[in-house]
Amino acid sequence: MESVTPYLLAIVPTIGVGALFYFVIKSILEGDRRERLAQARWEAAHDRNAAAGSSSGSSSGSSSGSSTGSPAAAPGPGPEDPSQQGPVNRR
Repeated sequence: MESVTPYLLAIVPTIGVGALFYFVIKSILEGDRRERLAQARWEAAHDRNAAAGSSSGSSSGSSSGSSTGSPAAAPGPGPEDPSQQGPVNRR
Protein backbone atom coordinates (compact mmCIF):
# COMPACT_ATOMS: atom_id res chain seq x y z
CA MET A 1 0.00 0.00 0.00
CA GLU A 2 2.91 2.34 0.67
CA SER A 3 4.04 2.07 -2.94
CA VAL A 4 0.64 3.27 -4.28
CA THR A 5 0.27 6.24 -1.90
CA PRO A 6 2.68 8.62 -3.72
CA TYR A 7 0.90 7.97 -7.00
CA LEU A 8 -2.53 8.65 -5.51
CA LEU A 9 -1.26 11.83 -3.86
CA ALA A 10 0.23 12.95 -7.17
CA ILE A 11 -3.10 12.61 -8.98
CA VAL A 12 -5.25 14.29 -6.28
CA PRO A 13 -4.49 17.88 -7.47
CA THR A 14 -5.40 16.93 -11.04
CA ILE A 15 -8.70 15.45 -9.89
CA GLY A 16 -9.37 18.53 -7.76
CA VAL A 17 -8.71 20.92 -10.66
CA GLY A 18 -10.86 18.77 -12.94
CA ALA A 19 -13.74 18.83 -10.43
CA LEU A 20 -13.38 22.59 -10.03
CA PHE A 21 -13.42 23.03 -13.81
CA TYR A 22 -16.54 20.85 -14.06
CA PHE A 23 -18.46 22.88 -11.47
CA VAL A 24 -17.40 26.22 -12.94
CA ILE A 25 -18.47 25.23 -16.46
CA LYS A 26 -21.70 23.72 -15.12
CA SER A 27 -22.59 26.94 -13.29
CA ILE A 28 -21.78 29.04 -16.38
CA LEU A 29 -24.04 26.89 -18.55
CA GLU A 30 -26.84 26.95 -15.95
CA GLY A 31 -26.57 30.72 -15.67
CA ASP A 32 -26.74 31.05 -19.45
CA ARG A 33 -29.81 28.80 -19.56
CA ARG A 34 -31.53 30.84 -16.86
CA GLU A 35 -30.64 34.08 -18.60
CA ARG A 36 -32.09 32.81 -21.88
CA LEU A 37 -35.31 31.78 -20.12
CA ALA A 38 -35.57 35.16 -18.41
CA GLN A 39 -34.92 36.93 -21.72
CA ALA A 40 -37.60 34.84 -23.45
CA ARG A 41 -40.10 35.61 -20.67
CA TRP A 42 -39.28 39.33 -20.84
CA GLU A 43 -39.65 39.38 -24.63
CA ALA A 44 -42.96 37.50 -24.43
CA ALA A 45 -44.28 39.97 -21.85
CA HIS A 46 -43.01 42.87 -23.94
CA ASP A 47 -44.71 41.47 -27.05
CA ARG A 48 -47.97 40.97 -25.13
CA ASN A 49 -47.83 44.55 -23.84
CA ALA A 50 -47.05 45.89 -27.31
CA ALA A 51 -49.90 43.88 -28.83
CA ALA A 52 -52.28 45.10 -26.14
CA GLY A 53 -51.11 48.67 -26.65
CA SER A 54 -51.47 48.53 -30.42
CA SER A 55 -54.92 46.95 -30.27
CA SER A 56 -56.18 49.60 -27.85
CA GLY A 57 -54.43 52.31 -29.88
CA SER A 58 -56.06 51.21 -33.14
CA SER A 59 -59.53 51.38 -31.62
CA SER A 60 -58.98 54.96 -30.49
CA GLY A 61 -57.28 55.84 -33.77
CA SER A 62 -60.20 54.59 -35.86
CA SER A 63 -62.39 57.42 -34.60
CA SER A 64 -60.27 59.94 -36.54
CA GLY A 65 -61.98 58.94 -39.78
CA SER A 66 -59.11 57.67 -41.94
CA SER A 67 -58.70 53.98 -41.34
CA THR A 68 -56.96 51.58 -43.70
CA GLY A 69 -58.51 48.54 -42.05
CA SER A 70 -55.09 47.17 -41.16
CA PRO A 71 -54.47 46.87 -37.41
CA ALA A 72 -50.69 46.95 -38.02
CA ALA A 73 -50.79 50.39 -39.66
CA ALA A 74 -48.79 52.90 -37.65
CA PRO A 75 -50.45 56.25 -37.02
CA GLY A 76 -48.78 59.45 -38.11
CA PRO A 77 -46.49 60.32 -40.99
CA GLY A 78 -44.38 57.50 -42.31
CA PRO A 79 -41.05 57.44 -44.11
CA GLU A 80 -42.86 58.25 -47.39
CA ASP A 81 -43.69 61.73 -46.03
CA PRO A 82 -40.98 64.07 -47.44
CA SER A 83 -41.43 66.57 -44.62
CA GLN A 84 -40.10 63.98 -42.16
CA GLN A 85 -36.94 63.26 -44.10
CA GLY A 86 -33.67 65.08 -43.64
CA PRO A 87 -32.02 67.34 -46.20
CA VAL A 88 -31.03 65.77 -49.49
CA ASN A 89 -27.57 66.47 -50.92
CA ARG A 90 -27.72 66.58 -54.70
CA ARG A 91 -24.50 67.07 -56.61
